[in-house]
Amino acid sequence: MVVTGECRLLHTCEMCEFNNETDCKADKNEHNRWLVNKRMNEIKHKIIVGSNKGGVGKSTVTTNLAIALAEKGFAVGLADADLHGPNIPKLLQAENVRLKSTDVGIDPYETKNGLKVASLGFLIEDPNMHIAWRDAVKYDFIIELLGNINWGPLDYLLFDLPPGTGNEQITIIDFIGEVDGCVVVTTPQDLAILDARKMISFARDSNVPIVGVIENMSTMSCPHCNEKIDVFKKGGGKQLAEELMLPYLGSIPLDGEIVANSDSGDPVVLSRPDSVAAKSFLQLADNVHKFLNPE
Repeated sequence: MVVTGECRLLHTCEMCEFNNETDCKADKNEHNRWLVNKRMNEIKHKIIVGSNKGGVGKSTVTTNLAIALAEKGFAVGLADADLHGPNIPKLLQAENVRLKSTDVGIDPYETKNGLKVASLGFLIEDPNMHIAWRDAVKYDFIIELLGNINWGPLDYLLFDLPPGTGNEQITIIDFIGEVDGCVVVTTPQDLAILDARKMISFARDSNVPIVGVIENMSTMSCPHCNEKIDVFKKGGGKQLAEELMLPYLGSIPLDGEIVANSDSGDPVVLSRPDSVAAKSFLQLADNVHKFLNPE
């Protein structure tokens, strides 16, 4: 008989060879919570990155933030919780990576600078295949992401959330129990700001501290004359942070090179470390670290 406190297999019930009523008498929900807690207890800071609205560059921000933290010497993990659009493998030029299962779980993919990554994208053979899952299946995968990945000891684990405030977000917060912070990503225009307010409201109602607001796709510099152009307006993120008395984490410029680097799977923090965009991400990493580690 396998019971929660004695289980040494260290993977979730859904992956367990004893996942039947005859061989195992454990309460699956209780066991999975125990396993998630065991994994998460090795991680100092768990951070969710959300926007409520799609198309604001949340995955790009999350990936470059994770890399920036790793470049500063921290042990960092990146969990891709956007099940319907798992883009992290594309952003890291790791679309052909397949994760390996061990006796104690699944080993994450590790980049050259030590960033540990897990994504549904590593499990899908055809990147064009859509994901049409009901909430129960998405729930099971989130539990796998939290409890079955061999994250090991980390300073930071970042979750790239899908748009909205639905099942994935609720499940992550519920099972982790204590999320250390939420980074809210927005662009300057009114529509994105409106949805960012919803993300902030959700975080507050879920008792998740808000690390701050980051304005992505901010001012663009003309490549010919260097004139500043506010394509999507300017300052909406900062105004939102000031209005709601939240930290403003800074802005990321609207930069065609960021797009090109993202498409090629070569994050700007690594490919162009001296660029304005890279320096913005590194400053963002400093701001996040200072918020979670006040002196």
